Amino acid sequence: MFTNNMGKELIELKVDGMDCNNCAMSISRYLERKGLEDVFVNFQTKEVRFASGKGDLSLDKIKSGIEKLGYTVLEEEPPVVFWTFERKLLVSALFTLPLLLGHLLMMIGLAPAWLMHPWVQLAFTLPPFIIGVLHFGRSAWSSLRGGVPNMDVLIFLGSTAAFVYSIIGLVLQNPDYYFFETVATIITLVLLGNWLEKRAVAQTTTAIGELTQLQASTARRILPSGQLQEIPVKELRAGLLLQINEGDRIPADGTLEQGEGLVDESMLTGESLPVAKELSAELIGGSLLLKGNLQMKVTASGKNTVLEQMLELVKTAQQDKPPIQLLADRISAIFVPVVVGIALLTFLLGHFAFGLSATQALMNAIAVLVISCPCAMGLATPTAVMVGVGRLAKLGVLIKGGRTVEQLASIKNIVFDKTGTLTTGKFRVEKAEYPTGEMKMANSLVWAMEQYSSHPIAVSLREALEGMPREDTLPTIRVEEERGIGMTAVDEQGVRYRLGSKRLLQTGESCDGDIFLLRETEVLAVFKLGDDLKPDVDKTIKALEMQGRHSFILSGDREDKTRALAEKIGIEHYHAEKLPAEKLSIIKEISKTEPTAMVGDGINDAPALAQADLGISLSSASQVAIQSAKVILLKGRIDVLPEAISIAEKTVQTIRQNLFWAFAYNIVAIPIAAMGFLNPMWGALFMAFSDVVVIGNSIRLKYKKV
Repeated sequence: MFTNNMGKELIELKVDGMDCNNCAMSISRYLERKGLEDVFVNFQTKEVRFASGKGDLSLDKIKSGIEKLGYTVLEEEPPVVFWTFERKLLVSALFTLPLLLGHLLMMIGLAPAWLMHPWVQLAFTLPPFIIGVLHFGRSAWSSLRGGVPNMDVLIFLGSTAAFVYSIIGLVLQNPDYYFFETVATIITLVLLGNWLEKRAVAQTTTAIGELTQLQASTARRILPSGQLQEIPVKELRAGLLLQINEGDRIPADGTLEQGEGLVDESMLTGESLPVAKELSAELIGGSLLLKGNLQMKVTASGKNTVLEQMLELVKTAQQDKPPIQLLADRISAIFVPVVVGIALLTFLLGHFAFGLSATQALMNAIAVLVISCPCAMGLATPTAVMVGVGRLAKLGVLIKGGRTVEQLASIKNIVFDKTGTLTTGKFRVEKAEYPTGEMKMANSLVWAMEQYSSHPIAVSLREALEGMPREDTLPTIRVEEERGIGMTAVDEQGVRYRLGSKRLLQTGESCDGDIFLLRETEVLAVFKLGDDLKPDVDKTIKALEMQGRHSFILSGDREDKTRALAEKIGIEHYHAEKLPAEKLSIIKEISKTEPTAMVGDGINDAPALAQADLGISLSSASQVAIQSAKVILLKGRIDVLPEAISIAEKTVQTIRQNLFWAFAYNIVAIPIAAMGFLNPMWGALFMAFSDVVVIGNSIRLKYKKV
């Protein structure tokens, strides 16, 4: 059990037996009917999550209900199963091969007589048929109970119809009715297709596997006595002191208390070079200590760490389906009943309207059943999204939901905040003036007031004032932050101090500075600040321009500084000296023209991030900004944006290709089977590989150049 971003407690189960999207939908519908909320089922990772909601079901009853649908709820240490899927396939294939070989030899007149004997064929068919009935029948029944009939319903109906028809032929001693090899071949080929599909699906979730492998299992706790105690990672909590030795995985998020070293954070941030860590530096759980020995204090553990949050975002990326998938979902929901109807119509029309023999009409109907493939439509989007989101995660870009991938690909306008986004946000105090001569008192006030702000300017001012003269003691002050304006403090005597931009000054006053400290209306201090561009910002803007995207700057900073930056990096449109409310209206106006993304990092940017079609936040941003955004840049730099957008475009392109194949395959294959141009065995073969084609195309996305 853990708590999500909305503060709800979620229960997470591992459920085996889900083969496709329809399986996941049947479990999801069951849980929702029972009154559970925030239901999320992922057949690829075998995860089922839900909040208790209005239902009063116990966890044991929920597990029992899922198992009655035909699935298995896995415990933490699942027992070793002998009768695995691979063994089912192997046994079925061993008994099918002689039948298939005999059928092929019979076509050229070389089949041994004993292999053509109906009782021998029945003996070879029974093991695959029993395996098929138990495997597909169980899944088919559970999907019907769940209200979402899946592909296994079609396979079960097709193979059972052929088997029953063959038994009738055996009773009547009519060789024209024998289709034992068809029964065994259908089941074996579909099992083979499922096996290939599972292997392929596993390759679409490699990002999750790689992130999971970064999790350490144990940690060395430093006891008050100085001794080391090895404890499981799940027992870690904030405040514990840990020892990290060279070559260790850092087990949780924390701060460096003692020592220094080089840390590999590449899998978490996409930064290939090791990062030097010194005293008070932040450490990310899952990163690797390449050199040195450290002592760290835990600040976050379990589901609250950066690594776990990355895992959550990657795992649930397909929960919010892109609009492109909605049509496929609607068709998938009615696909199986429609196909059963087409198969029945194929038999009736073939036999009674077109004069086909009952045998031929039935074979045509069975071919319709076994060649149809609803799974390809269900797999088209999730597999591509999982590969695309995984590739973005390796790049250091986290995506909140599959819908966001499509939004990112469609963005045409990109609006950048200036401070901390285009620039480093680490300001230098280039010049400080004190008109009243009260330097120490002014510095102390600024230092104290900026403790209450997380804005990059506040952080930089605090660091700069650490080495400047200050008073030893200060009167008690009460501080409040006015977003987009600055800080206000009131002392015990009721004197008001204000710290912020030139907006604080009266009209006509000199404003040759960036930050002003006022006592009532009297200026106590003026600070002129300098800031540096982040690496490769100009190249990033040019790359976005080459992709056909328009860049804007939206800043609260001074007009002259914003204009100079825009000219330097080649951005034509900019807006300066804007308050948060003004930023909101500008975003609205820009969004009216084309889909617009806002890139920001501060609390002041949160409303604009939420207002834009797509909010993009930096990992170094405030928590409010990260929650308001749908895309998070872990590196804290924007230079990955062009590549991230290209990956999103390739992902959407792959989804469209997959859906085209899924629809085209069924639209073409079903009529061909209904008209009698396709043997059921060939139908089973084509169906078995149709899913693999979709998944294989998704896997190609891992290696496509962008």
